[in-house]
Amino acid sequence: MIGPRPWVASSSPLGTVQSARDADFERKLQTRPYASAGRRRVYKLERDDEQTSGHSSLKAVNADSVVSFKMFKALVSFAVVAASLQFANGAVIRRATCSDGRTTANAACCALFPILDDIQANLFDGGECGEEVHESLRLTFHDAIGFSPALTAQGKFGGGGADGSIVVFSDTETVFHANGGIDDIVDAQKPFIAKHNITPGDFIQFAGAVGVSNCPGAPQLQFLFGRPAPVQASPDLLIPEPFDSVDKILARFADAGFSPAEVVALLASHTVAAADHVDPSIPGTPFDSTPGHFDTQFFIETQLRGTLFPGTGGNQGEVESPLRGEIRLQSDSELARDSRTACEWQSFVNNQAKLQNSFKAAMAKLAILGHSANTLVDCSDIIPTPKPADSAAHLPAGLSHNDIEQACATTTFPTLPTDPGPVTSVPAVPPS
Repeated sequence: MIGPRPWVASSSPLGTVQSARDADFERKLQTRPYASAGRRRVYKLERDDEQTSGHSSLKAVNADSVVSFKMFKALVSFAVVAASLQFANGAVIRRATCSDGRTTANAACCALFPILDDIQANLFDGGECGEEVHESLRLTFHDAIGFSPALTAQGKFGGGGADGSIVVFSDTETVFHANGGIDDIVDAQKPFIAKHNITPGDFIQFAGAVGVSNCPGAPQLQFLFGRPAPVQASPDLLIPEPFDSVDKILARFADAGFSPAEVVALLASHTVAAADHVDPSIPGTPFDSTPGHFDTQFFIETQLRGTLFPGTGGNQGEVESPLRGEIRLQSDSELARDSRTACEWQSFVNNQAKLQNSFKAAMAKLAILGHSANTLVDCSDIIPTPKPADSAAHLPAGLSHNDIEQACATTTFPTLPTDPGPVTSVPAVPPS
Protein backbone atom coordinates (compact mmCIF):
# COMPACT_ATOMS: atom_id res chain seq x y z
CA MET A 1 0.00 0.00 0.00
CA ILE A 2 1.36 3.45 -0.95
CA GLY A 3 1.87 5.97 1.88
CA PRO A 4 2.53 5.59 5.61
CA ARG A 5 1.66 2.25 7.04
CA PRO A 6 -1.12 2.26 9.63
CA TRP A 7 -0.07 1.63 13.21
CA VAL A 8 -0.65 -2.01 14.13
CA ALA A 9 0.28 -4.31 17.00
CA SER A 10 2.93 -6.84 16.12
CA SER A 11 3.96 -10.26 17.27
CA SER A 12 7.58 -9.12 17.21
CA PRO A 13 9.39 -8.27 20.49
CA LEU A 14 8.87 -4.61 19.66
CA GLY A 15 5.16 -5.25 19.26
CA THR A 16 5.03 -6.98 22.64
CA VAL A 17 6.69 -4.02 24.34
CA GLN A 18 4.36 -1.64 22.53
CA SER A 19 1.30 -3.60 23.72
CA ALA A 20 2.53 -3.52 27.29
CA ARG A 21 3.01 0.22 27.08
CA ASP A 22 -0.48 0.60 25.68
CA ALA A 23 -1.97 -1.24 28.64
CA ASP A 24 -0.02 0.92 31.03
CA PHE A 25 -1.16 4.09 29.30
CA GLU A 26 -4.79 2.97 29.44
CA ARG A 27 -4.44 2.36 33.17
CA LYS A 28 -2.92 5.81 33.68
CA LEU A 29 -5.62 7.38 31.55
CA GLN A 30 -8.30 5.88 33.78
CA THR A 31 -6.67 6.55 37.17
CA ARG A 32 -4.73 9.84 36.89
CA PRO A 33 -6.66 12.74 38.47
CA TYR A 34 -7.77 15.83 36.59
CA ALA A 35 -5.52 18.87 36.68
CA SER A 36 -6.21 21.98 38.72
CA ALA A 37 -7.03 25.56 37.59
CA GLY A 38 -10.71 24.75 37.39
CA ARG A 39 -10.49 23.21 33.91
CA ARG A 40 -10.97 19.53 33.20
CA ARG A 41 -7.94 17.95 31.59
CA VAL A 42 -7.78 14.56 29.96
CA TYR A 43 -5.02 12.57 28.41
CA LYS A 44 -4.51 11.11 25.02
CA LEU A 45 -1.99 8.81 23.52
CA GLU A 46 0.21 10.27 20.81
CA ARG A 47 2.36 8.01 18.71
CA ASP A 48 5.34 8.95 16.66
CA ASP A 49 4.94 8.84 12.90
CA GLU A 50 7.79 6.38 12.69
CA GLN A 51 6.16 3.11 13.71
CA THR A 52 9.43 1.28 14.30
CA SER A 53 10.59 3.59 17.07
CA GLY A 54 8.21 2.17 19.64
CA HIS A 55 8.03 5.54 21.43
CA SER A 56 4.74 6.78 22.77
CA SER A 57 3.95 9.55 25.17
CA LEU A 58 1.08 10.62 27.37
CA LYS A 59 0.27 14.31 27.09
CA ALA A 60 -2.27 16.45 28.88
CA VAL A 61 -4.50 18.45 26.60
CA ASN A 62 -7.54 20.66 27.11
CA ALA A 63 -10.91 18.89 26.80
CA ASP A 64 -11.96 21.60 24.35
CA SER A 65 -9.05 20.69 22.11
CA VAL A 66 -9.99 17.04 22.16
CA VAL A 67 -13.60 17.85 21.21
CA SER A 68 -12.42 20.12 18.41
CA PHE A 69 -10.10 17.44 17.14
CA LYS A 70 -12.89 14.86 17.18
CA MET A 71 -15.19 17.22 15.29
CA PHE A 72 -12.46 17.79 12.72
CA LYS A 73 -12.01 14.06 12.25
CA ALA A 74 -15.79 13.63 11.81
CA LEU A 75 -15.89 16.34 9.16
CA VAL A 76 -12.98 14.78 7.31
CA SER A 77 -14.71 11.39 7.42
CA PHE A 78 -17.93 12.92 6.08
CA ALA A 79 -16.05 14.60 3.25
CA VAL A 80 -14.37 11.31 2.32
CA VAL A 81 -17.73 9.50 2.27
CA ALA A 82 -19.32 12.23 0.18
CA ALA A 83 -16.43 12.15 -2.29
CA SER A 84 -16.70 8.38 -2.51
CA LEU A 85 -20.44 8.55 -3.22
CA GLN A 86 -19.90 11.17 -5.89
CA PHE A 87 -17.23 9.01 -7.50
CA ALA A 88 -19.43 5.91 -7.33
CA ASN A 89 -22.33 7.78 -8.94
CA GLY A 90 -20.20 9.64 -11.43
CA ALA A 91 -22.07 8.18 -14.39
CA VAL A 92 -25.32 9.68 -13.07
CA ILE A 93 -23.97 13.07 -11.98
CA ARG A 94 -21.64 13.72 -14.90
CA ARG A 95 -23.26 15.29 -17.98
CA ALA A 96 -22.01 15.44 -21.53
CA THR A 97 -21.36 18.87 -23.01
CA CYS A 98 -22.35 19.06 -26.67
CA SER A 99 -20.60 21.11 -29.34
CA ASP A 100 -23.14 23.94 -28.97
CA GLY A 101 -22.55 24.14 -25.21
CA ARG A 102 -25.80 22.45 -24.18
CA THR A 103 -25.59 19.48 -21.85
CA THR A 104 -27.32 16.13 -21.71
CA ALA A 105 -27.07 12.92 -19.72
CA ASN A 106 -25.54 10.98 -22.61
CA ALA A 107 -23.24 12.20 -25.38
CA ALA A 108 -25.24 10.18 -27.92
CA CYS A 109 -28.18 12.52 -27.30
CA CYS A 110 -26.24 15.55 -28.56
CA ALA A 111 -27.31 14.66 -32.11
CA LEU A 112 -30.90 15.50 -31.15
CA PHE A 113 -30.39 19.17 -30.32
CA PRO A 114 -30.13 20.31 -33.97
CA ILE A 115 -33.24 18.25 -34.78
CA LEU A 116 -35.10 19.80 -31.85
CA ASP A 117 -34.27 23.31 -33.04
CA ASP A 118 -35.21 22.53 -36.64
CA ILE A 119 -38.62 20.98 -35.98
CA GLN A 120 -39.61 23.59 -33.42
CA ALA A 121 -38.88 26.35 -35.93
CA ASN A 122 -39.95 24.72 -39.16
CA LEU A 123 -42.46 21.97 -38.36
CA PHE A 124 -44.21 23.32 -35.27
CA ASP A 125 -44.32 26.97 -36.37
CA GLY A 126 -41.98 28.30 -33.71
CA GLY A 127 -43.15 26.03 -30.89
CA GLU A 128 -46.93 26.20 -31.19
CA CYS A 129 -49.43 23.58 -30.03
CA GLY A 130 -51.15 23.55 -33.41
CA GLU A 131 -52.14 21.30 -36.28
CA GLU A 132 -48.70 19.74 -36.88
CA VAL A 133 -48.42 18.85 -33.20
CA HIS A 134 -51.84 17.17 -33.34
CA GLU A 135 -50.92 15.25 -36.47
CA SER A 136 -47.45 14.29 -35.20
CA LEU A 137 -48.99 12.90 -32.02
CA ARG A 138 -51.48 10.92 -34.09
CA LEU A 139 -48.58 9.53 -36.13
CA THR A 140 -46.79 8.22 -33.02
CA PHE A 141 -49.80 6.03 -32.33
CA HIS A 142 -50.54 4.90 -35.87
CA ASP A 143 -46.95 3.81 -36.39
CA ALA A 144 -46.46 2.09 -33.03
CA ILE A 145 -49.75 0.20 -32.72
CA GLY A 146 -48.88 -1.83 -35.82
CA PHE A 147 -47.67 -4.58 -33.52
CA SER A 148 -49.41 -7.89 -32.87
CA PRO A 149 -47.92 -10.71 -30.80
CA ALA A 150 -51.04 -12.72 -31.70
CA LEU A 151 -50.09 -12.65 -35.39
CA THR A 152 -46.50 -13.51 -34.53
CA ALA A 153 -47.72 -16.53 -32.55
CA GLN A 154 -49.51 -17.70 -35.70
CA GLY A 155 -46.24 -17.63 -37.62
CA LYS A 156 -47.12 -14.38 -39.41
CA PHE A 157 -45.36 -11.03 -39.39
CA GLY A 158 -46.90 -9.09 -36.53
CA GLY A 159 -45.43 -5.70 -37.35
CA GLY A 160 -42.40 -3.89 -36.00
CA GLY A 161 -44.21 -1.56 -33.62
CA ALA A 162 -42.67 1.90 -33.24
CA ASP A 163 -40.22 1.38 -36.08
CA GLY A 164 -41.14 4.06 -38.63
CA SER A 165 -42.55 1.60 -41.16
CA ILE A 166 -45.39 4.02 -41.88
CA VAL A 167 -42.77 6.38 -43.37
CA VAL A 168 -40.50 3.89 -45.11
CA PHE A 169 -43.41 1.90 -46.54
CA SER A 170 -45.76 4.85 -46.87
CA ASP A 171 -47.08 3.69 -50.24
CA THR A 172 -48.47 0.65 -48.43
CA GLU A 173 -49.49 1.90 -45.01
CA THR A 174 -50.93 5.34 -45.71
CA VAL A 175 -53.65 3.76 -47.88
CA PHE A 176 -54.95 1.65 -44.97
CA HIS A 177 -58.46 2.88 -44.17
CA ALA A 178 -57.54 3.67 -40.56
CA ASN A 179 -54.70 5.89 -41.78
CA GLY A 180 -56.90 8.24 -43.78
CA GLY A 181 -55.27 11.66 -44.10
CA ILE A 182 -52.09 10.65 -42.34
CA ASP A 183 -50.09 10.98 -45.54
CA ASP A 184 -49.95 14.76 -44.97
CA ILE A 185 -47.87 14.53 -41.80
CA VAL A 186 -45.81 11.65 -43.20
CA ASP A 187 -44.87 13.80 -46.19
CA ALA A 188 -44.15 16.76 -43.89
CA GLN A 189 -41.76 14.72 -41.73
CA LYS A 190 -39.84 12.94 -44.48
CA PRO A 191 -37.52 15.89 -45.32
CA PHE A 192 -36.49 16.26 -41.66
CA ILE A 193 -35.70 12.54 -41.45
CA ALA A 194 -33.53 12.70 -44.56
CA LYS A 195 -31.81 15.91 -43.50
CA HIS A 196 -30.79 14.71 -40.05
CA ASN A 197 -29.96 11.09 -40.86
CA ILE A 198 -32.16 9.73 -38.09
CA THR A 199 -34.19 6.53 -38.31
CA PRO A 200 -37.90 7.08 -39.01
CA GLY A 201 -38.91 5.23 -35.84
CA ASP A 202 -36.81 7.56 -33.72
CA PHE A 203 -37.95 10.69 -35.52
CA ILE A 204 -41.67 9.92 -35.26
CA GLN A 205 -41.52 9.39 -31.49
CA PHE A 206 -39.13 12.31 -30.96
CA ALA A 207 -41.32 14.70 -32.94
CA GLY A 208 -44.39 13.55 -31.04
CA ALA A 209 -42.75 14.12 -27.66
CA VAL A 210 -41.35 17.52 -28.66
CA GLY A 211 -44.67 18.60 -30.17
CA VAL A 212 -46.67 17.72 -27.05
CA SER A 213 -44.23 19.78 -24.97
CA ASN A 214 -45.58 22.87 -26.75
CA CYS A 215 -49.02 22.32 -25.19
CA PRO A 216 -49.53 23.93 -21.75
CA GLY A 217 -50.37 21.34 -19.12
CA ALA A 218 -48.73 18.41 -20.91
CA PRO A 219 -46.24 16.09 -19.22
CA GLN A 220 -42.63 15.92 -20.35
CA LEU A 221 -42.70 12.66 -22.28
CA GLN A 222 -39.95 10.07 -22.18
CA PHE A 223 -37.84 9.61 -25.29
CA LEU A 224 -35.55 6.65 -25.85
CA PHE A 225 -33.12 6.83 -28.78
CA GLY A 226 -31.75 4.12 -31.05
CA ARG A 227 -34.57 2.31 -32.89
CA PRO A 228 -33.35 0.40 -35.94
CA ALA A 229 -34.83 0.91 -39.38
CA PRO A 230 -38.00 -1.08 -40.19
CA VAL A 231 -37.76 -4.29 -42.18
CA GLN A 232 -41.22 -4.38 -43.76
CA ALA A 233 -44.63 -2.75 -43.74
CA SER A 234 -47.02 -3.30 -40.87
CA PRO A 235 -49.98 -5.58 -41.54
CA ASP A 236 -53.32 -3.89 -42.14
CA LEU A 237 -56.22 -3.89 -39.66
CA LEU A 238 -54.10 -3.36 -36.56
CA ILE A 239 -55.17 0.26 -36.01
CA PRO A 240 -58.52 0.67 -34.21
CA GLU A 241 -61.19 2.62 -36.10
CA PRO A 242 -63.61 5.15 -34.53
CA PHE A 243 -66.56 2.96 -35.54
CA ASP A 244 -65.15 -0.20 -33.88
CA SER A 245 -67.00 -1.65 -30.89
CA VAL A 246 -65.54 -1.31 -27.41
CA ASP A 247 -64.98 -5.09 -27.38
CA LYS A 248 -62.92 -4.91 -30.55
CA ILE A 249 -60.94 -1.88 -29.42
CA LEU A 250 -60.04 -3.37 -26.03
CA ALA A 251 -59.11 -6.69 -27.64
CA ARG A 252 -56.79 -5.00 -30.13
CA PHE A 253 -55.07 -3.04 -27.38
CA ALA A 254 -54.83 -6.11 -25.17
CA ASP A 255 -53.01 -7.90 -27.99
CA ALA A 256 -50.47 -5.06 -27.99
CA GLY A 257 -50.15 -5.27 -24.18
CA PHE A 258 -52.43 -2.47 -22.94
CA SER A 259 -55.05 -2.64 -20.20
CA PRO A 260 -58.42 -0.83 -20.46
CA ALA A 261 -57.10 1.86 -18.10
CA GLU A 262 -54.10 2.41 -20.35
CA VAL A 263 -56.41 2.70 -23.37
CA VAL A 264 -58.25 5.52 -21.62
CA ALA A 265 -54.93 7.17 -20.73
CA LEU A 266 -53.74 7.07 -24.35
CA LEU A 267 -56.95 8.77 -25.45
CA ALA A 268 -55.86 11.82 -23.47
CA SER A 269 -54.13 12.65 -26.76
CA HIS A 270 -57.55 13.78 -28.00
CA THR A 271 -57.39 16.76 -25.66
CA VAL A 272 -54.94 18.32 -28.16
CA ALA A 273 -56.39 16.88 -31.35
CA ALA A 274 -58.71 17.65 -34.23
CA ALA A 275 -60.32 15.64 -37.04
CA ASP A 276 -59.79 16.46 -40.70
CA HIS A 277 -61.42 13.49 -42.40
CA VAL A 278 -64.24 12.17 -40.21
CA ASP A 279 -66.35 14.92 -41.74
CA PRO A 280 -64.40 16.25 -44.74
CA SER A 281 -66.66 19.31 -44.89
CA ILE A 282 -65.23 20.68 -41.63
CA PRO A 283 -61.47 19.95 -41.46
CA GLY A 284 -59.67 20.88 -38.27
CA THR A 285 -62.64 20.22 -35.99
CA PRO A 286 -61.39 19.63 -32.41
CA PHE A 287 -62.55 16.97 -29.94
CA ASP A 288 -62.95 19.47 -27.09
CA SER A 289 -63.22 23.20 -26.58
CA THR A 290 -59.54 23.73 -25.63
CA PRO A 291 -57.45 21.98 -28.33
CA GLY A 292 -54.40 24.13 -27.62
CA HIS A 293 -54.24 22.99 -23.98
CA PHE A 294 -53.45 19.60 -22.53
CA ASP A 295 -56.22 19.56 -19.94
CA THR A 296 -59.14 17.45 -18.76
CA GLN A 297 -61.84 19.14 -20.86
CA PHE A 298 -61.94 16.24 -23.31
CA PHE A 299 -62.98 13.87 -20.51
CA ILE A 300 -65.64 16.32 -19.33
CA GLU A 301 -67.15 17.15 -22.70
CA THR A 302 -67.37 13.56 -23.95
CA GLN A 303 -69.73 12.89 -21.03
CA LEU A 304 -72.08 15.73 -21.95
CA ARG A 305 -75.26 14.74 -23.77
CA GLY A 306 -74.82 14.97 -27.53
CA THR A 307 -77.36 17.19 -29.29
CA LEU A 308 -75.97 18.12 -32.71
CA PHE A 309 -73.51 17.42 -35.51
CA PRO A 310 -71.01 20.18 -36.19
CA GLY A 311 -71.08 19.54 -39.94
CA THR A 312 -73.09 17.36 -42.29
CA GLY A 313 -73.74 14.48 -39.87
CA GLY A 314 -74.24 10.85 -40.74
CA ASN A 315 -70.51 10.18 -41.08
CA GLN A 316 -69.10 6.77 -40.21
CA GLY A 317 -67.54 6.82 -36.73
CA GLU A 318 -69.22 10.08 -35.66
CA VAL A 319 -71.98 10.68 -33.10
CA GLU A 320 -73.66 13.85 -31.88
CA SER A 321 -71.63 16.31 -29.84
CA PRO A 322 -72.74 18.87 -27.22
CA LEU A 323 -71.18 21.98 -28.79
CA ARG A 324 -71.12 23.66 -32.16
CA GLY A 325 -67.71 23.30 -33.72
CA GLU A 326 -66.80 20.19 -31.67
CA ILE A 327 -66.75 16.70 -33.14
CA ARG A 328 -67.26 13.47 -31.19
CA LEU A 329 -66.03 10.05 -32.23
CA GLN A 330 -68.27 7.05 -31.69
CA SER A 331 -65.41 5.18 -30.02
CA ASP A 332 -64.77 8.00 -27.53
CA SER A 333 -68.47 8.25 -26.68
CA GLU A 334 -68.80 4.53 -26.06
CA LEU A 335 -65.60 4.16 -24.05
CA ALA A 336 -66.76 7.04 -21.83
CA ARG A 337 -69.96 5.09 -21.09
CA ASP A 338 -68.86 1.45 -21.04
CA SER A 339 -68.80 -0.20 -17.61
CA ARG A 340 -65.21 -1.39 -18.14
CA THR A 341 -63.85 2.09 -18.76
CA ALA A 342 -66.41 4.66 -17.57
CA CYS A 343 -65.05 5.13 -14.04
CA GLU A 344 -61.48 5.40 -15.29
CA TRP A 345 -62.65 7.91 -17.87
CA GLN A 346 -64.41 10.01 -15.25
CA SER A 347 -61.41 9.82 -12.90
CA PHE A 348 -59.48 12.18 -15.17
CA VAL A 349 -62.06 14.96 -14.78
CA ASN A 350 -60.43 17.89 -12.98
CA ASN A 351 -57.43 15.71 -12.09
CA GLN A 352 -54.55 17.24 -14.05
CA ALA A 353 -51.85 15.33 -12.17
CA LYS A 354 -53.41 11.96 -12.95
CA LEU A 355 -53.93 13.00 -16.56
CA GLN A 356 -50.25 13.87 -16.93
CA ASN A 357 -48.86 10.85 -15.10
CA SER A 358 -51.11 8.27 -16.76
CA PHE A 359 -50.60 9.65 -20.25
CA LYS A 360 -46.83 9.83 -19.77
CA ALA A 361 -46.67 6.20 -18.59
CA ALA A 362 -48.90 4.91 -21.40
CA MET A 363 -46.96 6.83 -24.05
CA ALA A 364 -43.65 5.52 -22.71
CA LYS A 365 -44.99 2.00 -23.25
CA LEU A 366 -46.41 2.76 -26.69
CA ALA A 367 -43.24 4.44 -27.92
CA ILE A 368 -41.09 1.33 -27.55
CA LEU A 369 -43.48 -1.34 -28.84
CA GLY A 370 -41.38 -3.85 -30.75
CA HIS A 371 -38.18 -2.83 -28.96
CA SER A 372 -36.38 -3.44 -25.69
CA ALA A 373 -35.69 -0.39 -23.53
CA ASN A 374 -32.36 -1.98 -22.61
CA THR A 375 -31.10 -1.48 -26.18
CA LEU A 376 -32.03 2.21 -26.32
CA VAL A 377 -30.49 5.38 -24.88
CA ASP A 378 -32.57 7.57 -22.58
CA CYS A 379 -32.56 11.07 -24.08
CA SER A 380 -35.64 12.32 -22.25
CA ASP A 381 -33.80 15.41 -20.99
CA ILE A 382 -33.71 16.73 -24.57
CA ILE A 383 -37.50 17.07 -24.54
CA PRO A 384 -38.48 20.61 -23.46
CA THR A 385 -40.36 21.08 -20.22
CA PRO A 386 -43.97 22.07 -21.03
CA LYS A 387 -45.58 25.14 -19.56
CA PRO A 388 -47.94 24.44 -16.65
CA ALA A 389 -51.65 24.14 -17.25
CA ASP A 390 -53.30 27.54 -17.64
CA SER A 391 -56.94 26.49 -17.82
CA ALA A 392 -59.28 25.21 -15.13
CA ALA A 393 -61.78 22.36 -15.51
CA HIS A 394 -65.25 23.70 -16.23
CA LEU A 395 -68.56 23.08 -17.92
CA PRO A 396 -68.92 25.01 -21.18
CA ALA A 397 -71.09 28.11 -21.10
CA GLY A 398 -74.75 27.33 -21.70
CA LEU A 399 -74.54 23.82 -20.20
CA SER A 400 -74.89 22.51 -16.67
CA HIS A 401 -74.41 19.45 -14.52
CA ASN A 402 -77.84 18.27 -15.72
CA ASP A 403 -76.32 17.74 -19.18
CA ILE A 404 -73.84 15.14 -17.87
CA GLU A 405 -74.66 11.53 -18.76
CA GLN A 406 -73.47 9.80 -15.62
CA ALA A 407 -71.83 6.50 -16.57
CA CYS A 408 -69.61 5.51 -13.64
CA ALA A 409 -71.74 3.43 -11.25
CA THR A 410 -69.56 3.91 -8.19
CA THR A 411 -68.53 7.59 -8.14
CA THR A 412 -70.57 10.70 -8.81
CA PHE A 413 -69.43 13.17 -11.42
CA PRO A 414 -67.38 16.00 -9.88
CA THR A 415 -69.00 19.37 -9.31
CA LEU A 416 -67.57 21.93 -11.73
CA PRO A 417 -68.14 25.63 -12.36
CA THR A 418 -69.86 26.71 -15.56
CA ASP A 419 -68.25 29.28 -17.83
CA PRO A 420 -70.22 32.53 -17.96
CA GLY A 421 -71.44 34.11 -21.18
CA PRO A 422 -73.22 32.90 -24.31
CA VAL A 423 -73.37 29.25 -25.32
CA THR A 424 -69.91 27.96 -26.23
CA SER A 425 -69.04 27.55 -29.90
CA VAL A 426 -65.67 26.02 -30.72
CA PRO A 427 -63.57 27.41 -33.59
CA ALA A 428 -61.70 25.07 -35.93
CA VAL A 429 -57.98 24.53 -35.51
CA PRO A 430 -56.37 26.67 -38.22
CA PRO A 431 -54.05 25.00 -40.72
CA SER A 432 -50.35 25.74 -40.50
